[in-house]
Amino acid sequence: MAPSDGPFRHGCVATPHHVASDAGLRVLRSGGNALDAAIAANLVLGVVMPFSCGIGGDLFAMVWRDGDGPAAYNGSGRAPAAASIERVRERAGGGAMPERGPLPVTVPGAVDGWHALLERFGTRSFAELCGPAMELATDGFEVSSFAAGHLAGSAAEFPAAPAFDEWRRVYGDATAGATLRQPGLARTLEAVSASGPAAYYGGPVAEAIAGTVRRYGGLMTVDDLAGHRGEWVRPMRARYRDAEIVEMPPNTQGVAALEALRLVDAAGPLAADGAARHHVLIEAVKIALADRDRFVTDPDHMAIPAERLVSDAWVRERLHGLDPDKAGDPNATVVGGGDTVYLCAADGEGMLVSLIQSNFYGFGSGVTVPEWGINLQNRGATFSLEPGHANAIAPRKRTLHTLIPAMAFRGGRPWLVFGSMGGHAQAQIHVQLLARLVDDGDAPQAAIDAPRWTVEPAGWSVRAEHAFDAGAVAGLRDRGHRVSVAADPDEAMGWAQVIRCDPDGYVAGSDRRSEGAALGL
Repeated sequence: MAPSDGPFRHGCVATPHHVASDAGLRVLRSGGNALDAAIAANLVLGVVMPFSCGIGGDLFAMVWRDGDGPAAYNGSGRAPAAASIERVRERAGGGAMPERGPLPVTVPGAVDGWHALLERFGTRSFAELCGPAMELATDGFEVSSFAAGHLAGSAAEFPAAPAFDEWRRVYGDATAGATLRQPGLARTLEAVSASGPAAYYGGPVAEAIAGTVRRYGGLMTVDDLAGHRGEWVRPMRARYRDAEIVEMPPNTQGVAALEALRLVDAAGPLAADGAARHHVLIEAVKIALADRDRFVTDPDHMAIPAERLVSDAWVRERLHGLDPDKAGDPNATVVGGGDTVYLCAADGEGMLVSLIQSNFYGFGSGVTVPEWGINLQNRGATFSLEPGHANAIAPRKRTLHTLIPAMAFRGGRPWLVFGSMGGHAQAQIHVQLLARLVDDGDAPQAAIDAPRWTVEPAGWSVRAEHAFDAGAVAGLRDRGHRVSVAADPDEAMGWAQVIRCDPDGYVAGSDRRSEGAALGL
């Protein structure tokens, strides 16, 4: 669906699925605010894009309201209390941290997050906002070819094993054109609508979640679920050119986006669009991702404060490793995944919402809770089983998170609300978007539509969309980058959404790489 840019004088919503954008817009039209609209849209996304997000995942958000903001919420869950390195290795049969199945399941934080956000900023109840999502889950929706591709991709990832039987029962036969109904999910939404987070983190739902995980070899208990609490945190800030960029602090990779931007800023003005320009961006991203994988984890377990990674002294030292003519090879590990949704919303009173929510990999762990339709996330897949590693698993520890909703300010006032799905590519996408929005002055839709690249930390190979100028690709290869050319558009480049705050209203953009739309009034 082609997005529309605006300007929108009274509010807008941008999400990766047009049905969710429409649900958010209807909330704005009925008098709800931006936070109400964002929650309604997120709930719909959990139904129509269950491969990317939903009630079994985590959530992060930033909200701007005059006099309050930006307020940042960390809705990430923790590892089970029994999840030691030794215990997980024993259950996994040794080796690396499993990516699928019950062991990488961490406590889902989204339900608590939606309610915490609504309690502080909302004007509508969860039950009111949940109506469209419940209807779609009960009555079903037609599976698009886009969704069918994701469903088929997930099916190929899940072996014939009891842990994945419920997933196969609900989703295994869903093909393009079919009607997908999720009655179990509707039942959970109804329970949470009636009784709030207590219905999810306690009682029959919590017993079903913990029982399902443990039945297949996991470690989660009802006490792990009952003990979950998200938290309001202080966002991190850094200058980039004439803008102040605001990102989530650890346990997210927001600090990596800020470090990369500070390196680009310190390297001087960007060259015109071409090999020299993208070389600098890529090298800055590589340095920042290597530092992320070396240091970033649950802030209660970090060896150094996150602020040091964006300090003047740190940036000056790291800048020595950025050769303007040659590809570098910093040490890094691998953070995978990429199935996530990012959405943003704005209203006529100036409230802005930047929200991201995810299962991590497609359908997360692949473990679906019978009768309740909860697709449990696999965020624990990013933990390490190596003692001494910054992100080594430990009881009730929060893992390194890729989810980073963001904002940017000019002159102390909100200017941009932005973000993207993409796993470890998210910080990279932030850097590329801001280069076009700040340095080039592009409109949101133009910045989103521009061809992108991603860097893979395992070996630092570069993947560029086919629309990239052939001369730029050749120039990167001449500098030592291992570049492959992907299809265009390529979903691996993320599904970005952007809202720009102008004096006469909002200008918004939604990514052509998804089924999204930017809608407003």
